[in-house]
Amino acid sequence: MSLYSSTTLQPTIVNLSQAIFTVNRHAKTATNPKYLYKLKKTAIEKMLFQGKAQKIGLHFSENPKFSQQQSDVLVQCGEYSFHIPPSKQDFEALPHLGKLDHSSKNPKCRMPLNQAKQLLEKYTGLQEINHRSNSQRKYPKPTKPVFKKLGDSY
Repeated sequence: MSLYSSTTLQPTIVNLSQAIFTVNRHAKTATNPKYLYKLKKTAIEKMLFQGKAQKIGLHFSENPKFSQQQSDVLVQCGEYSFHIPPSKQDFEALPHLGKLDHSSKNPKCRMPLNQAKQLLEKYTGLQEINHRSNSQRKYPKPTKPVFKKLGDSY
């Protein structure tokens, strides 16, 4: 039996926050991070709606778009904290905390990405859409040359 069994995790605050942490960590280096970030944002918004998470305040963004100042909402989910894009109401209701404090870090967790995605997809109802199957490649599969013996006809 493997360390990570195939049993599905229950959507508790601890499991959901660890799954969001795992998805967020993998999204930073993924080739197509758009779905992973959408999954993270949707899960956090649902946790906020259900009272399983709370908004703490606003932070200045580390990497603002187009070199302009930008803020992100700091959200506390159990022992973990995450950033999501702000809404207009967030600027009016939440205090601004200034620059991001690098001294506080999320606890480490070991959860496979597939398990984290399954839990968050089950929790949010989102599904990843694969636009291209193996039979529909962008480029045709190259054919190998066929070499005949000398004197044989083609």
